Amino acid sequence: MTQHLTILTGASRGMGLAMAEQLVAAGHHLLCISRKSNDSLAALAAAKGVSCEQWPQDLSRAESAAAKLDTWLAVRGGAGLASVTLINNAGLMPPVAPLEGIAARDLADALRVNLEAPMLLTGAFLRVTASWKAQRKVLNISSGLGRRPMASQAAYCAAKAGMDHFTRCVALEEAGRPNGAKLCSLAPGVIDTDMQVQLRGADASQFPDRANFIALKDKGGLDSPQQAAARVLAFLARADFGANPVADVRDPVQ
Repeated sequence: MTQHLTILTGASRGMGLAMAEQLVAAGHHLLCISRKSNDSLAALAAAKGVSCEQWPQDLSRAESAAAKLDTWLAVRGGAGLASVTLINNAGLMPPVAPLEGIAARDLADALRVNLEAPMLLTGAFLRVTASWKAQRKVLNISSGLGRRPMASQAAYCAAKAGMDHFTRCVALEEAGRPNGAKLCSLAPGVIDTDMQVQLRGADASQFPDRANFIALKDKGGLDSPQQAAARVLAFLARADFGANPVADVRDPVQ
């Protein structure tokens, strides 16, 4: 049987959990790195007889997670794998407020989870798998807010813009290497998650776009986590994945 290995961050809830549940299938091995383990995911994997390992990890302290991944991949090795994929999905939104109104620790944690962690984990992933024969992919879950500014969202917007641009840079590096990895920083659409709840519940005097997010919910403009996960995983499986290192899940097939 063809074997595939996927490493997924932020898999304990929201779209990350939905992706994990859809990846629990024959021929797949799943490693989830999240703040907390998810019992329902473990039960699903056990019921299906699929390998699903979960690491409880605070990704605001990502150096230890990257070191652990480095060692784990080196021990596991690439023998028998048709593909190996890293999905950097974990995200953290700091309090919705102007920059000067956010505590330094909250800003630092948001930047670490949203940008530093994906960079460190991607570096470890690419370093260890460089000589593997398996097809290699890195999918970074970005946001439309990385491509347009929004008041009271400076940290989140900046981190996602940084994710887009570091993906462009690494895609150039990998393009010239034997079996270079394919990378894409992908905007997944607008999803009904805890982040949307946080945006709708923000102080309108501090967040001029609050009414727009309320309207999205009221008009049924949000994808469910399950719908979004299916679309993201379908994009990951596309033959042209990585052709554009920065993309939107709604982009047409080339």
